Amino acid sequence: MNFKGAFKKTGYLSALVALLCNLAIAYVLYFLARLVYLLVNYSYFEQGLSSSSLTEILRGGLVFDTSAILVTHIPYIVLLLLTPWRKLAKWVFVIVNSVALAANLADSVYFRFTMRRTTTTVFSEFRNENNLLGVFGTEMVNHWYLVLLFVALVYVIWKLYRDPGKANAGQCWWRWYPTQIVVLAALAPFVVAGIRGGFATAVRPITISNANQYVDRPTEAALVLNTPFSIYRTIGKDVFVVPEYFSDEKELEAVYSPIHQPGQTSLASQTSFTRKNVVVLIVESFGCEYIGALNKTLENGRYKGYTPCVDSLIAKSVTFSHTYCNGRKSIDGMPSILSSIPMFVEPFFLTPASMNQVGGVASLLGAEGYQTAFFHGAQRGSMGFQAFSRTTGFKEYYGREDYNADERFGGDDDFDGMWAIWDEPFLQYYATKMSEMKEPFMTAVFTASSHHPYAIPEQYQDRYPDEGIIIHKCIRYTDMAIGKFFEKVSHEPWFNNTIFVLTSDHTNLSDHAFYQTDLGGFCSPIIIYEPGNAERQPEIQDKIAQQIDILPTLMGMLHYQKPYFAFGIDVLNTPAEDTWAVNYLNGIYQYVKQGHVIQFDGQQTKAVYALSDSLMQHNLVGKVPQQPQMERELKAIIQQYMDRMVNDRLTPKTVNRKP
Repeated sequence: MNFKGAFKKTGYLSALVALLCNLAIAYVLYFLARLVYLLVNYSYFEQGLSSSSLTEILRGGLVFDTSAILVTHIPYIVLLLLTPWRKLAKWVFVIVNSVALAANLADSVYFRFTMRRTTTTVFSEFRNENNLLGVFGTEMVNHWYLVLLFVALVYVIWKLYRDPGKANAGQCWWRWYPTQIVVLAALAPFVVAGIRGGFATAVRPITISNANQYVDRPTEAALVLNTPFSIYRTIGKDVFVVPEYFSDEKELEAVYSPIHQPGQTSLASQTSFTRKNVVVLIVESFGCEYIGALNKTLENGRYKGYTPCVDSLIAKSVTFSHTYCNGRKSIDGMPSILSSIPMFVEPFFLTPASMNQVGGVASLLGAEGYQTAFFHGAQRGSMGFQAFSRTTGFKEYYGREDYNADERFGGDDDFDGMWAIWDEPFLQYYATKMSEMKEPFMTAVFTASSHHPYAIPEQYQDRYPDEGIIIHKCIRYTDMAIGKFFEKVSHEPWFNNTIFVLTSDHTNLSDHAFYQTDLGGFCSPIIIYEPGNAERQPEIQDKIAQQIDILPTLMGMLHYQKPYFAFGIDVLNTPAEDTWAVNYLNGIYQYVKQGHVIQFDGQQTKAVYALSDSLMQHNLVGKVPQQPQMERELKAIIQQYMDRMVNDRLTPKTVNRKP
């Protein structure tokens, strides 16, 4: 075959034409996956969504899709342009795009639990679980339409794939290869620019946070991003980078410091340490939305919620008008609640900073002679909770294996088949074990039943029928289990010498618009019940509280006299106007104080909303007098957090900074 005939058959540029056509297929796939992401989670995005905002989202999505597509297709591009292995190139193309499609579709389901795209930390988060096949299987059944869509689109990829024909390297290699090398060299600058996010010299490689420039709400950033980009862009990256908002450390410390001194509150300085027991209940996915007593104005006062037992507990407790979690995952909730460490950027215990010296409620009280124990009805090692509990000072850990070994209980017959022991029997076990502990003790329990796949024991199926959304009957079951727990412990001799705190690790599925906003998605209860203190009047205080306030608030209630480390505040002994909350969502820090929330991207405030603007519809940026001061305080919190993470300064003792 002569060169002229070879050119007629495939042409020097046939591979380039085929490449461009096939990359166009990849773009269409990413577009369809984004559309599915929007439709599956439409209630979370519909607020403020318009044709213009959707256009901007799609424009931003094109930038991130380009980066992801080019990065993941580099092997394919090389195979297609420089080798004769065209069949192998086709298989690589189909496999790469099938994996990307599967990741995007799966993340459309996972979004409502995290309100963000999945990053590399997900692999660390679930590395100790042995039930993931069951979880995935359940979700594939529940979302069978996504599975069918996946299969159909993979078939379409295969059929639409454009093959450039046979490479003629064997006949005209001395002409064909130089031509392909020139083509590849010509493409290289465009590939690099596409991966980086633009041609401009000032453009750094785009990161997840860049998605916020195309949206008005942090939640919408997940719609701009795609899952392959979020995963590859976080591989091996430094999670914590110290900003330089304050050059003077004394000024920084004056604005905000996480070191608490006993003299910070008058009550602590006047009263000796009180050796009360401390019991913390971390209830899986038990967001404020489900609790009737915290939603008296919802649905024009008709909303009863799904938690009659917790409602009755609130009537005897202290809680707050605005309460928030500091993350959207269980692995976020643990450090926030028990060590007063919020989630910024990525879950703390999934980052290298987890090797820092760190303590918490258990270590502080353990040093005072408290017996400490952590309870979780899953297998040992699940979610990394056992490692966390030991790191932060819990001397004992009780899990599924320990429950099974106790002949007084039902053993593995009480296993839910997926995650852990059902809440009702495990909370009874928890109460029993505490009654065998020497006072004073500090314990924490992490429940599991109000979780995917949202099942309840067979004997309760008829008592709690399906209603509202799928999680509601699980909430009713867990609420009943909590009620039985308090009924049991109320007869114990240690009951009146105990402080109980009930909160959730994070929020979950929602069917009310208020709880689907950027801030509403962080509304977790914080309920403080002190049955032996007649002076502690039950009330809903008009204050802002967050999970990281639990540790310092407990220290204040116990009149703890030593310095300690906590990012939060003693909310009970802080004036209402000085209470605050902070959380992080898709590259945006949200800071709540004095009736407003500001959304800050690390450089500037993007939005300000009044808390009375429950759907966050009216951006007041530049119109609120306290905005500059709130920005200043938030910058101090961020800088302290990043600096202390990087330099291992998570204790009250000052240590030398790393060089």
